[in-house]
Amino acid sequence: MEGYWRERCALVTGAASGIGFALSKELISRGAHVWLTDIDTAALERAAMELGPKARWQKLDVRDAAAVRDLVEGIAKESGSLDYMFNNAGIIMPGEVCDLGTDHFDRIIDVNIRGVVHGTLAAYPVMVRQRSGHIVNTASLAGIAPAPLLSSYAMTKHAVVGLSTSLRFEEARYGVRVSAVCPSAVNTPMLDAHAPADLERVPWRPNVRRYLERLTGPSVEPGKVACDALAGVEKNHALIIVPARAGFIALVYRLVPGLVHSIGRIVIAAELKGKPRIS
Repeated sequence: MEGYWRERCALVTGAASGIGFALSKELISRGAHVWLTDIDTAALERAAMELGPKARWQKLDVRDAAAVRDLVEGIAKESGSLDYMFNNAGIIMPGEVCDLGTDHFDRIIDVNIRGVVHGTLAAYPVMVRQRSGHIVNTASLAGIAPAPLLSSYAMTKHAVVGLSTSLRFEEARYGVRVSAVCPSAVNTPMLDAHAPADLERVPWRPNVRRYLERLTGPSVEPGKVACDALAGVEKNHALIIVPARAGFIALVYRLVPGLVHSIGRIVIAAELKGKPRIS
C-alpha cells in the first residue's frame, strides 16, 4: 500500500536477527523510521549499520518494564508519535516438560509473555493519547494449535494470541489497532537454540528443525514472514497466519482436531526415539 508506512515511526523488539531484523528491513524499505531493540548489543549495532540512517538502536531487555516504558515514551516525545509497536522478542525452551524446571518456565514467561505485556502497556497509553497506532505481537502457529515438546513455548504464544485478540476489541474505541502474527517454523537461529546458558542444562532436546518440518512443513524465511506480516497489518487482520499452509493447519485443527492429534502422536513418537532411556 503506497504511502502507508512512509515517515511513520516504529519500534521493533528482538530486532538484531530473525523475524525482528526482517521486519525492520521491510519497514525501512517502505519508508518508515525504525527503532531496533535487542538484548544483544553487538548484533544490534551491526543490524542498525546494515539498515542505514532510518534505523536507530537501543539495547533493551523486555523483561524490564520500566526500561521499556521509558524508551517508548522517549521515542514518542522525540518523534512526535509512536505509530507501530512490534513486540517481537522471544525465546524457545525445547524439551519434555518433565525435564524442565521452574526456572525454565519463569524465564520463558518473563520474555515471551511479560515482554509482550511490558511493550503493550508502554505503547497503549501513548497510542490512546494519539487516537492512533498499531500494536503487533509476534505469536506463533503454536499459539493456535498444540506444540508438544515445545509446550512451554506454546503456552506463552497462546497467551500472546489471547491478549492480542481480546485487547483488539477494547482498543478499537480509541482508534488503536492490535494484531498477532502467527507463523509456522521460521528459519532463524532460534530453531537451534538450547535453554539459556545461565539455567540448568536440559538433558535432552528435540531436533526442532526436523521435528517442526515433520509437523508443519519446511521452515519459512524471515523475509517472507515480514512481508506477509506487514501486508496483514495494512489490512488490519486480527491474526496474521503465515504461510498459507499454516492457515490450513490451523483450520484443520479447529474443524478436525482428532486428525491433528493423530499426526502429532506419530511425529512425537519418531522424535522421541532419539531420547536416551532413563535406566
